[in-house]
Amino acid sequence: MVPVALGGISFAVSNRDGVTVGLWPVPFTLEAPLFAVVLLAVVGGAVAGALAAWISAGKTRARARANARRAEAAERELSTLRQQLGEVAAGDAAADRTLPASTDAA
Repeated sequence: MVPVALGGISFAVSNRDGVTVGLWPVPFTLEAPLFAVVLLAVVGGAVAGALAAWISAGKTRARARANARRAEAAERELSTLRQQLGEVAAGDAAADRTLPASTDAA
């Protein structure tokens, strides 16, 4: 960032001359320093690019939210199944304790 800032400062100091800016459908013009016009154009382009990137990533963000909801549902189901498996295993262990010992009559 330091080289970019130094370059911007150098550009601003070197280009303080005024320029006339007119927008075609609007009937007035504006006198502004060249560095301000360029800086405004750069910032406007960065904002427009960021907005375009954010809009184009909308489907990806929606898909990520849907996948997160599916993962949470799968985690809840896994937890429920593990709990049920633990109850079945505990029931089997209790049943094994109540069965009489087998005797071999040889």
